[in-house]
Amino acid sequence: MKKIFFALVVVFVAMNWSTLTARWTKPTGPAIKFAEGEVVLYSTAWCGYCKATRELFAREGVSFVEHDIETSEHGKKMHKALNGNGVPLIEIRNHLIRGFDQGAIMRALREG
Repeated sequence: MKKIFFALVVVFVAMNWSTLTARWTKPTGPAIKFAEGEVVLYSTAWCGYCKATRELFAREGVSFVEHDIETSEHGKKMHKALNGNGVPLIEIRNHLIRGFDQGAIMRALREG
């Protein structure tokens, strides 16, 4: 019985090796740490792409400042000053990303 159990454990580990090792080898967070206010998200509460952006930032360990352009006067003014015509509008230091583009967001996070 012990041999069967051991064989099942070995098979399970072999079948899930990439998943198990990814947890230990996956880099955590972006290459560059950001100070308060260096990553800004202009958003709305109902926007699905804004939610995806929040989730991406959480997954990557990125701290960010969020302004809901429907409830924050400051957020609305800044969004307008950046010629925002939709959400999400993302500022990452000197990068401005219009809409949810995961590749562009990750490049901007790496480049700083």
